[in-house]
Amino acid sequence: MQKSIGIIGGMGALATYDLFRKIIEMTDAKSDQEHIHIYIDCNTNIPDRTQAILAGGADPVPEMVRSGIRLQSMGADALVMPCNTAHYFYDRLTPFFDIPLLNMLEETAGEISRRGLRKVGLLATDGTLQSGVYHKALDKAGVALLTPSPTGQASVMDVIYNGVKAANREIDLRAFYATIDGLLASGAEMLVLGCTELPLAFEMFRIDRPVIDPTTVLAAAAIRFVDKPLAKRAPVLACS
Repeated sequence: MQKSIGIIGGMGALATYDLFRKIIEMTDAKSDQEHIHIYIDCNTNIPDRTQAILAGGADPVPEMVRSGIRLQSMGADALVMPCNTAHYFYDRLTPFFDIPLLNMLEETAGEISRRGLRKVGLLATDGTLQSGVYHKALDKAGVALLTPSPTGQASVMDVIYNGVKAANREIDLRAFYATIDGLLASGAEMLVLGCTELPLAFEMFRIDRPVIDPTTVLAAAAIRFVDKPLAKRAPVLACS
């Protein structure tokens, strides 16, 4: 019987769509029936993860658990969560599920290691940076991590919240370009798009820099989990 995937979504809605789209595009399927059965709960009741981590905001775990249990009850064989920051809560979530929750950060660290990269630059939310979840995953893989200056980090958050999440295509990108080019000039071999809004930003604004997209890495892991082949055109690392 074909295995299925459940997406704990809503963090944000466009990031949920992006993961779903990438799973479809990256699966080697020649008919509707050869695609993966995917359940999606775009749960917009999940509170902001960065606010919860840094400012004592509402705990997102209960709503994430509700989504996971709903998806499991619908028949999902594994869960995926297209939000890097949400993985800060990974160990609190998994005891509630009887099926695997694929770990986007560990999958990304593994892909970076397989590529033989030794130093990368991380673009992510304040919550992801200050929680250290990527630092831990990449340190285990023996990969050095560069992060933006405080001013540079403000430009990253601006693109995430005032650009993609706000559906604003008129945002000024000059500070953001200075940030990403500064990381590359400091020795980063690639940029890790450690917020699921950032692949959308790079696509939306046609930013051409060498990147690793964890959403694409997670999509590939989901496809492998259900024993489907990757399409030959699938950009497993989404490098530009």
